[in-house]
Amino acid sequence: MELADDVHNYTISYGKRRVPVYRVYASSLAGIAPIPESAFTGRANTLFAVEVDVEVLGNNFLSAYTNGDNSQVVATDSMKNFVLHQALEFKGSTIESFLDLLGRAFLSTYALMEQIRVTGRELPFVPTLSPTGAPGDFAPSEVLFSRSHNDYALAMLEFSRAGEDILLSAHRCGRIGLQLLKVTGSSFSHFVRDAYTTLPERVDRPLFTYLDVFWRYADVDAMLKSDSGRYVPSEQVRDVVTSVFHEFVSESIQHLVYEMGHRVLDRFPEIGAVTFEAQNRTPDPVALSESDPRVKVYTSPFSAYGLIQLTIERQGRNGG
Repeated sequence: MELADDVHNYTISYGKRRVPVYRVYASSLAGIAPIPESAFTGRANTLFAVEVDVEVLGNNFLSAYTNGDNSQVVATDSMKNFVLHQALEFKGSTIESFLDLLGRAFLSTYALMEQIRVTGRELPFVPTLSPTGAPGDFAPSEVLFSRSHNDYALAMLEFSRAGEDILLSAHRCGRIGLQLLKVTGSSFSHFVRDAYTTLPERVDRPLFTYLDVFWRYADVDAMLKSDSGRYVPSEQVRDVVTSVFHEFVSESIQHLVYEMGHRVLDRFPEIGAVTFEAQNRTPDPVALSESDPRVKVYTSPFSAYGLIQLTIERQGRNGG
């Protein structure tokens, strides 16, 4: 929040970053509506692992900066402990519902806080496959997990006061860190050519992109009432995006994310707006087989990469 005095403007906040939370035997996520592109319909939440950021906003603690007066400052170490203790009381099954608990609990506990922003990043673990006893038969373990370093869910919720009420004033959900590569089914041609152009036209190329997907709900009740069947799990969003990437023959990454965005909005009426941030990491060709044109060798491109961004918002519908 920007503050002003006779001479200067100030923008201030403070908080705690990257508080790791490992809650075991949280409530299971159930009742998720199935979709054609995904096998995901819920999870046991035997391990609910999330990394939390807490950021306090407002103007009542400006004196901590100007005069060294900490009387309106909650120690960030206390914030860390508060988050961890709230995790024990958590009855929900999603990152969003955990952040909703945290944001409201912070403002209810600390009257001196005016606004708060809480962000959660999934710490992805997957059950290991364990033998069932039958030869060659394996099933997911109920107690043993391995850390995944692939894509993960993210959510941000922001709360403010309105008199005696605590309001959810902003939110953002996402699936972060997708890395998708297909060996055929993408082109990039008929672009502007001039004296600076060295890139050849490529009518069929492998496509490798880093992709982050974000969305806002048109109705935040769908986000927070995960047992209503209107909750949008990030796993399903990931699977929709991956399905489009696999099947759609695109003329560019711009063309591809446009198709992805409309598929996401068509599949999830609860989503009011979807945003993509894509990096073009397509490898450069090195050699082509003389006997089989499908056989080619590529290498990683120059470290600079193209950045493509797109937001699609439903007309006449606003998320919280």
